[in-house]
Amino acid sequence: MSNIVASAARARITAAAARSFVPAARTFSSSLRRQEGENAPKPPKPIDDSTSALDYKRTLRHRPPPLPAMDLPRSRSAEEAVTNILYNTPPPSLQPFKKHVLNCLVQNEPGVLSRVSGILAGRGFNIDSLVVCRTEIRDLSRMCIVLRGQDGVVEQARRQLEDLVPVWAVLDYTDTHCIERELLLAKVSILGPEYVEEQLVGGPTHEPRRSPHPASPVAPSADPKLEREAALALHFEHSADPEAAAAHPPPLTPSQALRLKSDNLQAIQVLSAQFGGRIVDVSEHSVIVEMCGKTKRVEAFLALLKPFGVLESARTGLMVMPRTPIKNMEAEEAEDDGGAVDASLLPPG
Repeated sequence: MSNIVASAARARITAAAARSFVPAARTFSSSLRRQEGENAPKPPKPIDDSTSALDYKRTLRHRPPPLPAMDLPRSRSAEEAVTNILYNTPPPSLQPFKKHVLNCLVQNEPGVLSRVSGILAGRGFNIDSLVVCRTEIRDLSRMCIVLRGQDGVVEQARRQLEDLVPVWAVLDYTDTHCIERELLLAKVSILGPEYVEEQLVGGPTHEPRRSPHPASPVAPSADPKLEREAALALHFEHSADPEAAAAHPPPLTPSQALRLKSDNLQAIQVLSAQFGGRIVDVSEHSVIVEMCGKTKRVEAFLALLKPFGVLESARTGLMVMPRTPIKNMEAEEAEDDGGAVDASLLPPG
């Protein structure tokens, strides 16, 4: 009997210990999961406003280098100084005007472009090209601004842009080795320059006139006799005024138009291939050419397309990205420039 009582007591003690161990195990597992969740990597906090750019610039606040020295003219006489004071004409700088490329990293929010362009316009800069687009970072946009000015004035404008709240940094890539690219889309006539004016009047399809002279009182008709009479009258008018005949070329027959289109299309295709461009659209009377390259190369290509008759053109503006230097090549160039020359390796005499 005593054995039965002892076994029952041991069973009760074991059940109580199991019940007390289960909450402890649950508490341990939940605390472990909570600790793992705290140590897990979290995505970066979103940037809701542009004050984070201001905080970033405050943390990296350093004394800027002095402005470039401005070349002033010669010393003036007393008469010139008095004239300058009376008429408030400051002495002009002798620094040359050159192209500058500014790269602005700004906050992706409304109104930044107007503030940047307003500062440049207030200083009298004419922006040659401006390209803005968002980057791979969600809250960051990149501006590429091309303008002309003196080094000192552009540096002052750069620092003033960098003081704006939504601007993270402004970099001057003028003297940096960069890759420069610009995109050009040009719609070119395949009928030739003689029919460009007629194509521009033809509307969106750029179809040249197929009837006699627009000022001719005879309307186009299906009667061949009336067409011959209208052609004779038009020829008589142009014989008295050769300039009018040159301004309004005669209508093309279908065979002539087909041969002319084929020749011009082949010439435009060969020219585009020489500049690394390609034809992206072909219509009945025109083609659209796409070309990407440096600014001077784009301008040269556009100048060579003008003899064919450019109906429309659009350019994106300049985009730049600094090149990554190669350390080994830079060290070799430095050694070649500064190394001593062995006299025994020089040619005789």
